[in-house]
Amino acid sequence: MCGIVGYTGADDALEVVVNGLKRLEYRGYDSAGVALQTPDDDGTLAVAKRAGKLVNLEKALQEEPLPAATAGIGHTRWATHGAPNDANAHPHADNSGRFAVVHNGIIENFAVLRTELTDRGHELVSETDTEVVAHLLAEESRDMAAAGAAAGGLAEAMRRVCRRLEGAFTLVAVDAAEPGVIVAARRNSPLVVGLGEGGNFLASDVAAFIAYTRRAVELGQDQVVRLTPDGMEVTGFDGAPGEVREYHVDWDASAAEKGGYDYFMLKEIAEQPKAVADTLLGRIGADGRLTLDEIRIPDRALREADKIVIVGCGTAFHAGLIAKYAIEHWTRIPCEVELASEFRYRDPILDRRTLVVAISQSGETMDTLMALRHAREQGSRVLAICNTNGSTIPRESDAVLYTHAGPEVAVASTKAFLTQLVACYLVALYLGQVRQTKWGDEIGAVVRQLADSGRLVEQVLHTMEPVRELARSLADARSVLFLGRHVGYPVALEGALKLKELAYMHAEGFAAGELKHGPIALIEDGLPVVVVVPSPQGRSVLHDKIVSNIQEVRARGARTIVVAEEGDTAVEPYADHLIRVPAVPTLLQPLVATVPLQVFACELATAKGHEVDQPRNLAKSVTVE
Repeated sequence: MCGIVGYTGADDALEVVVNGLKRLEYRGYDSAGVALQTPDDDGTLAVAKRAGKLVNLEKALQEEPLPAATAGIGHTRWATHGAPNDANAHPHADNSGRFAVVHNGIIENFAVLRTELTDRGHELVSETDTEVVAHLLAEESRDMAAAGAAAGGLAEAMRRVCRRLEGAFTLVAVDAAEPGVIVAARRNSPLVVGLGEGGNFLASDVAAFIAYTRRAVELGQDQVVRLTPDGMEVTGFDGAPGEVREYHVDWDASAAEKGGYDYFMLKEIAEQPKAVADTLLGRIGADGRLTLDEIRIPDRALREADKIVIVGCGTAFHAGLIAKYAIEHWTRIPCEVELASEFRYRDPILDRRTLVVAISQSGETMDTLMALRHAREQGSRVLAICNTNGSTIPRESDAVLYTHAGPEVAVASTKAFLTQLVACYLVALYLGQVRQTKWGDEIGAVVRQLADSGRLVEQVLHTMEPVRELARSLADARSVLFLGRHVGYPVALEGALKLKELAYMHAEGFAAGELKHGPIALIEDGLPVVVVVPSPQGRSVLHDKIVSNIQEVRARGARTIVVAEEGDTAVEPYADHLIRVPAVPTLLQPLVATVPLQVFACELATAKGHEVDQPRNLAKSVTVE
């Protein structure tokens, strides 16, 4: 979750680090801090940190400037251990001030380590699990020096410390005694190296250094990197040389800027037509067949699969629910959708004939990663749907389908969700092609409909002013309910999630057929109820039933907000507010029906005066369980 930046090179380290933190503030914003290697000969580092948003740190740095430096580390925190205050902000130093550490993740055995350190006379001043690492580095370095084994320096000390740690972590450290050197370690938490001209970078996300270089190296599991201005050395925790894989980042700094929008979320909503189109690029071969280059699972294994299990969290889970309808309809393979956070704890039934689809925007979602690993241990093949090249989940999967949405900075997912849907549809169609449950012309027709969906999303975006006005009128509402049937049910869940994330209000999504089994008791006079209506063309029986649901809640005083396709006149008498979307095949309706709910949540949060891009208590990438 937390944002980490490190730099060593010829430029002003403080400027580079702070600029990187600005790009990563969406990952953590409870506090921020920096540690710099300064030219002073007192053997200590220059450290500054403040609770709250990054602007608080910037103000402190203006009031009390730090000495110039060419190497440093920085951190934006999303609190796990300890309250968000100055003392718990990163970086954390040892008692001498020689070592400083920033950290993402959770060190599970920190309490035992902390007790051991205090028993040996160390004075720890924070409540965090991170601080123990700085003290352990100091101890290991002292013991190495006493044994005449100091040649390994900070990198060897880090390897020794990591072998004592339990949990998931990224650690980045500096030592005042090793100018120009930054050392980092990774276990089950993201860390990427940026290779620049005249300097090198470390970060939890390439967005931190994309303005300087697009050359990147993703560190592998249980690896330590020693970074200098001229290069890097990668080893395992055991000291053995580590494998390095360099890749090129295919977007630039401008893609991570707001581009004139008030919020990143507004920009990312507007980017959805292009993101959908980019996800579809190159998917049809010269022979007219669907071609997914990243699918490295043999066709034979896909034909033999007798069950598909989709795992994801939050928005990705909702994408999986929609994928289930498409996969079962187009391939006739039984499909289950699981919350990744629950998956491995309920002893799921998996074997080599099970295909597991793991959906994650960041590719670092810890719950999904652990579900993936459990599936592979059981012999199942794993196909990842991901937006981040080089991240852990794609690398540990048997195959990957990248969504090509570009960077998504706002915590509440928008374009990542739509592109996940497109990827899920492509996987379903590819399975249908391989298993011969869909003819080539049928697949081609659906792909053409998908290709047209970007234009239709654009059309929806041009008609959103009434939705914004409606959202502003509901700024004082205490609760909003969402109803849907078939693929409209996951859309209802997603609409409710967006409202919870952004507006901090009670919102729930229900399968409309369950209304009379309990939720109708919540209906009261004036309660806003958003209803996602399926097409009357494709699933007329579902349409008729949901019209009855609208009548039921309206009869009990609800304020009905109806999302229905153009030309659907049957809903008009029962809609207090009617939001029109283009007519599309039933299975593809989520691509257009979700967009008004994104705009609705964003505008309602704005009307309430909330921070849209960085809602409280949330971070973009959840890298701890």
